[in-house]
Amino acid sequence: MASSETTASSTTEPAAQGKVRLRRFAALMIPATVAGGVMVALTAQGVLAAQFAISGIAFTVTADQLKGTGFEQWGWIDNTIQDSPNLQDTGGQATVFVSAIHSGTLTNMCQSINLGAINLVLRAGRNGTPVQATDLVVDSDTLSGDATFDTLAVGQDASTLDTVPGIIGPPGDFGQQAKGVIINHLRQDNYATTAASFTLPGLSMSFSSDGC
Repeated sequence: MASSETTASSTTEPAAQGKVRLRRFAALMIPATVAGGVMVALTAQGVLAAQFAISGIAFTVTADQLKGTGFEQWGWIDNTIQDSPNLQDTGGQATVFVSAIHSGTLTNMCQSINLGAINLVLRAGRNGTPVQATDLVVDSDTLSGDATFDTLAVGQDASTLDTVPGIIGPPGDFGQQAKGVIINHLRQDNYATTAASFTLPGLSMSFSSDGC
């Protein structure tokens, strides 16, 4: 729908451990992604992943179709604020894959956040007018769907990615990119989303016992 190297960590463990966890994750991340999914996350300012402390509460996004021009992806670690009540079992960290799309549309988009006893649900992009976004960046930990890539490159150094202008990953990290991507039946769990612009036609928000 988004910092310099691992900034505000809420754990007292050495920063090096976070880097090790990231490298291990990034090495395993690409094959599963290519097989059946893609995701979205990064920063409109463009250099790395979420430039803010995450709440640590994941939210679900679904869409009948995501269609994007310019796609990049790599692994990262997001952090909560110090002493956050969320993600305590991981020291306030969420291991994510960061995805960036230069320009994209989402058809029949649904976003839901579980607040405990109830869900906050947002819907938009229905009735033939999709949601539109530019420089969309999403930090996700799960994704499913049927994905098709145009001119895919896998295993590229994340700092050399160039299909989303001004947005790159950290040097030495495992990255992938494509000129275009289409994901049908998209479903993903995210920790952060940013965009340079985000247009939501037919926006509705409500509370519901069911999420997306």
